Amino acid sequence: MPTPLPARPRRDRHGRGPRGPLFFPGTPARRTRREAFDESVASLIAELTRMWPEVATIEFATEDVPPSDPAAWESHSSVLARIFPADRRRGLRDRIVVYRLPIVLRSAPEEVEDVVRRVVADRVSHLLVIPPDELDDFLA
Repeated sequence: MPTPLPARPRRDRHGRGPRGPLFFPGTPARRTRREAFDESVASLIAELTRMWPEVATIEFATEDVPPSDPAAWESHSSVLARIFPADRRRGLRDRIVVYRLPIVLRSAPEEVEDVVRRVVADRVSHLLVIPPDELDDFLA
């Protein structure tokens, strides 16, 4: 039976203490920017659903960037969110996809949630054929 090697001492360079992660995975301080954005969009959707129950029939998603092939009716310069109409034959409901990076890059850090709120309200009003002036309570 071979003899076990002696345990190596842990490195403590220059007396700075052990090295390793400052926060454990899954703690709030470890949240990524994408997770924070997804969480803010989810809270906005929950608020909209409380005000208008019809919003529950729409599927929402977030992605980092839009695909490189925008639809013909969309402005090619800035796609902040995209509407995908329902396809009853395939069983797909109406969908709204919100793109994180175009919104974050076009607004100041303190304005991101307000921009997301306006973009989502605009897309929802388009899908549900609600006049935008009825969404003023949501935008305020």
